[in-house]
Amino acid sequence: MKELKILHTKNSPDIILRPDGVVKISGRSIQENVAEFFAPVEKWMSEYINEPADITCVDLKLEYFNSASAKVFIHLLEKLKHVSLKNKKCIFNWYYEEGDEDIYERGEYFASVLDVNFNFIKVR
Repeated sequence: MKELKILHTKNSPDIILRPDGVVKISGRSIQENVAEFFAPVEKWMSEYINEPADITCVDLKLEYFNSASAKVFIHLLEKLKHVSLKNKKCIFNWYYEEGDEDIYERGEYFASVLDVNFNFIKVR
């Protein structure tokens, strides 16, 4: 498996996916065709969960995302949850800016829907 790197634009996030268990998504996600944009991410994750690293660390540092992106994020995170079925560990870190209650609450919502624990990390 190879690393997948997608550089951000004004409407799409930075994405770094590494076979050693690093999953990083940061920035804004308001692109028009989320299915097309996230297709390579979905493909990579489908392959990854077959042979995941011992520890998968998911860092989400999102400034803003639309509802279409939210659906995709939940789907992708649900997929990553499955590494536990292979007796591996998955850590979810949700970064939010101090005072950004909207992003914090969306992280709480994701954790609740996915039924996983998120580490909420406040940044300044």
